Amino acid sequence: MEISDKPKILIVDDEPTNLQILNEILQNDYTLLFAKDGLKAIELAESQEPDLILLDVMMPEMTGHEVCTVLKSKEKTKFIPVIFVTALTDVGDEEKGFQLGAVDYIMKPVSPPIVKARIKNHLSLVDVNEVKATRLQIVQRLGMASEYKDNETGMHVIRMSHYSQTLALAYGYSSEAAEEILNAAPMHDVGKIGIPDFIIQKPGKLSPEEWEIMKRHPEIGAEIIGDHNSSLLKLAKSIAITHHEKYDGTGYPYGLKGESIPLEGRIIAIADVFDALTTERPYKKAWEVDTAIEFLKKESGTHFDPVLVNQFISVLPKVLEIKKQWPEET
Repeated sequence: MEISDKPKILIVDDEPTNLQILNEILQNDYTLLFAKDGLKAIELAESQEPDLILLDVMMPEMTGHEVCTVLKSKEKTKFIPVIFVTALTDVGDEEKGFQLGAVDYIMKPVSPPIVKARIKNHLSLVDVNEVKATRLQIVQRLGMASEYKDNETGMHVIRMSHYSQTLALAYGYSSEAAEEILNAAPMHDVGKIGIPDFIIQKPGKLSPEEWEIMKRHPEIGAEIIGDHNSSLLKLAKSIAITHHEKYDGTGYPYGLKGESIPLEGRIIAIADVFDALTTERPYKKAWEVDTAIEFLKKESGTHFDPVLVNQFISVLPKVLEIKKQWPEET
């Protein structure tokens, strides 16, 4: 059986004539699924996972708005774009649809060029989001590779990157800039790939000579990431080389002080240390959250930016949600 690589669209309408019209408009470009009622639409959306749904509003038994509400509540279907196709012209109806999670409205009687253009545009946005999600997965896997030596599950890079995003938002970053932090943070310790296993995995305190070798990992990380035009990789390089700098100037590798440390480095320093403290490692037991917070307070103004410490504490409930969502695997 030949498998089509065309995008898959689910069309939902209780009127067979409307289904036929949309079929004629779209059949050459898309793989089409059809449902005449809400329950069937939900069943097909879950089993077939279409790329986009065209959903009538006025249907008996279950309205399009009710169908959309159910779809957005389910893990498998909540991210599928929904376009309402309706004869309703009231602005309030459109507003309600957008509040429920729809991405667009198409008015009946439908215009073939408009239907095709709207669908093409929204599928393009889906492609962009998939690329972003894939990029994040790749970056996280690279980060996990560097953590694998002393953190077998690699969940540290996921937690601390989300902590960093949460802290960036609390500080005032835009959602886009905070997402860039989320994407870059997993590469903070990529330089550990260049540190010998006997140092990374040593259960006791490092000797002065071993510590000097360990302190090279920020510069190794910056070398691995390299110089690029990509804003993401520029940010990742900055994070890699500055996340062990300390607010009072006693950090490494450059001994930067205060606001001369890039903001992203100061953000990652807090997220990284908090997660390291509250997670079991080969050389230590996990600290209680309260104890870790007291440490952040104690080191505020010396190791950490005091403004960021206060912001981190203010979003601690969100931080603990993240910690619970991505626990260490046992």
